[in-house]
Amino acid sequence: MATRSRGERVSVGGHVLQLTNLDKVLYPETGTTKRDVMAYYAAIAEWMIPHTEGRPATRKRWVNGVDGEVFFEKNLPESAPSWVPRHAIEHRDHENVYPMVDDLATLTWLAQVAALEIHVPQWRFGPRGAQRNPDRIVLDLDPGEGVGLAECVFVAQEMRGILGDMGLDPVPVTSGSKGIHVYAALDGRQTSAQVSEVAHELARALEADHPDLVLSTMGRQDRRGKVFVDWSQNNGNKTTIAPYSLRGRSRPMVAAPRTWRELASTSLHHLEPDEVLKALKRRGDPMQGLSSGTPVPPGELGPDHRNTENPVAVGETSAEGTPGRPDRLAVYRSKRDPSKTREPVPAEAPAPTDGRSFVIQEHHARRLHWDFRLEHDGVLVSWALPKGEPQDTKQNHLAVQTEDHPLEYGTFEGTIAKGEYGAGEVTIWDSGTYDLEKWRDGKEVIVVLHGEQRGARRLALIHTGHGDRDAKNWLIHRMQDDDEHVDAPRDEQGGAQDQAAPGQGDGSPAPARRPKPERAPLRSAEPMLASPGAASDVGDSDEWAVEMKWDGVRAIVTVKDGQVTLTSRNGHDLTPSYPEFAELPDRLGGVRDAVLDGEIVAVDRGGRPDFGLLQTRMKLTRPRDVERVRATAPVRLLLFDVLSLGGVPLVDEPYDARREALVDAVDADQVVDVPPAFEGGLDEAVAFSKELRLEGVVAKRRDSTYSTGRRSRAWIKIKHHATQEVVVAGWRPGTGRRADGVGSLLLGIPADDGLRYVGRVGTGFTDRDLDELLASFRASARKTSPLVDVPRVDARDAHWVTPSRVGEVEFAEWTSTGRLRQPTWRGWRPDKDPADVVRES
Repeated sequence: MATRSRGERVSVGGHVLQLTNLDKVLYPETGTTKRDVMAYYAAIAEWMIPHTEGRPATRKRWVNGVDGEVFFEKNLPESAPSWVPRHAIEHRDHENVYPMVDDLATLTWLAQVAALEIHVPQWRFGPRGAQRNPDRIVLDLDPGEGVGLAECVFVAQEMRGILGDMGLDPVPVTSGSKGIHVYAALDGRQTSAQVSEVAHELARALEADHPDLVLSTMGRQDRRGKVFVDWSQNNGNKTTIAPYSLRGRSRPMVAAPRTWRELASTSLHHLEPDEVLKALKRRGDPMQGLSSGTPVPPGELGPDHRNTENPVAVGETSAEGTPGRPDRLAVYRSKRDPSKTREPVPAEAPAPTDGRSFVIQEHHARRLHWDFRLEHDGVLVSWALPKGEPQDTKQNHLAVQTEDHPLEYGTFEGTIAKGEYGAGEVTIWDSGTYDLEKWRDGKEVIVVLHGEQRGARRLALIHTGHGDRDAKNWLIHRMQDDDEHVDAPRDEQGGAQDQAAPGQGDGSPAPARRPKPERAPLRSAEPMLASPGAASDVGDSDEWAVEMKWDGVRAIVTVKDGQVTLTSRNGHDLTPSYPEFAELPDRLGGVRDAVLDGEIVAVDRGGRPDFGLLQTRMKLTRPRDVERVRATAPVRLLLFDVLSLGGVPLVDEPYDARREALVDAVDADQVVDVPPAFEGGLDEAVAFSKELRLEGVVAKRRDSTYSTGRRSRAWIKIKHHATQEVVVAGWRPGTGRRADGVGSLLLGIPADDGLRYVGRVGTGFTDRDLDELLASFRASARKTSPLVDVPRVDARDAHWVTPSRVGEVEFAEWTSTGRLRQPTWRGWRPDKDPADVVRES
């Protein structure tokens, strides 16, 4: 035995290994050391290896313990012992080498390098490296918030019956994480694509039978209260945690095969290593024989350790979703749990693209930094900029390359939950398109950015890292503007003007400086949208302004050549309904052209906004009808932002500058007003708005630009009462005096898989409202439901309508199953289209 500093030198299966740091604690909560991990894998090897041998293994390593950083590995490192079994797979521009866990020596070496989790596909390599057809099918039952093992057991038992009817004998595995895996042996005659399709159909069947519990559709929809049946792990490019592998959780849990009798126990729980070993000695391996015996398919070509006819590797797929192309989002997915993060987590490998989008996101994580992302070959190639983008051509900043991100991340703004990877607040600092001058993979990138918020500039990224320690290190350099490519803002002497930086040399946010005219024309007149939030989403009060939230209809107000046009959020012309605002040009101090943002409100006798009163004017367009209600439903135009003034776009100016320009430009009166921002802190503003019986407040970052047509975390709306815009998709008959008419409305909210049912509302209507609804619903009737996930009890006597109208409800809270609790009807929103509706809370 060697000294403690050098560890121990052992012989395993005829191979000599140097074992080091055996007393290093890998699971702090239980004190489990690397020695303990090795002991478990040595004891479990005879049962585990039959389920891993011949399969390419990807690994998750925790070299500093499960409280530290995790490393996702596909390629076998050069430091690996030469005797580790492997297959190399060639691709267009590189080669990957995967180990196979075929023996105890390899398993011991993996434990030595702290590869706690071992993931394998459902197929094996053939003798010469070709991919065999899968020899097993697997369904992953993943519980969402509000459900647990008990619900997974129910779904697994239902699945057992379906698989049994197919002639298969399934075996459950408690995953060691949250849910349950269900395996069944196959005869090897079906391709991965065929098995994946069967698994998908099985998941759909379960969802059809149990729509309130089972979800089969991938995407970002709400999984709370449901068990997601992940069928995609049968795809040839996907992997599943290997049976008997440890998990990198706070405790050393195991992906443990179980008997159906064990699964039915009321004391069912995820097992730790000693429990697994005791169970094996008592009843053997429930999966014995499941993962072996499939014949090698004919026609395997290519030399040994190669597959030149059909190259494939775990985590790789072709542009059409077939084997042959690296899955560049594998690392990204390994670091994120879709049920816990609001970030987009696509289930499929990305297809190649030739797009040229970019985004820079301000990321308030443990340390403030900026994330710089360029679309390239189907993903966003990403770097973290600790000090932001350099603004001086004589100054370089560090850029640390991170994992590739999905294209959907280009529009992501929001809060990454505490405890998740990258936890903190993400906002878009700049975005747009870029021109590519040079792209040398791993060496150099030169681009010209055309930013929607920050203008054009020319940047170079240069790789500087050497060795494993700093291989991700690059430099980002601001290049001299090339007039041929960059239309940079110029001062009056023709010199290039400074632009705002996403960070200074000390890492602090940049001052909000913007180029002055001449400027490009206003790109869009769509309104910027606030994100729902709470007081905790608003940071330092000095960095935020707070305005009252007005309960009315949003309007973009365009003044051109002395004429006023009012446009709703969905592009409808509101001008005929509100002739009072024709006087606005006279109140702009001689400015004949302007684009302003505001809210139309109706006020009661006390001067407070009354949304119900506004409803009486929303649909009126004939002058006679409008004139009839002007006295009983007086309206005001409350302006709070400016997009353009005197033909000069101001969307790239910071909030404070736009606000000053708006106040200076508008001569306010009782009809057209610019309500002041609140002088004081957020808590005082919230209390004041409650005292005035207003809807809430909106907090706005003082350094934020106006992001046209985009929902942004730079504006946070905080409501006193929960309200939600909804799409009306049907109705149910009432009882009593409502027996022959509308009793309640069936409501939905757009989701990735369609218009998802969120409940029904039957209060807040007058009898006259209901009579009018019945006539309009008869004109838009349809035979089939436009909703997803409608319970049978609500669909039984439902009448369906074309889902083209948006309304608004007030409600108590969201239930764990994604339903509105105690909703009350507030009124129609003709200013909104169904596509505009998003879940607010």
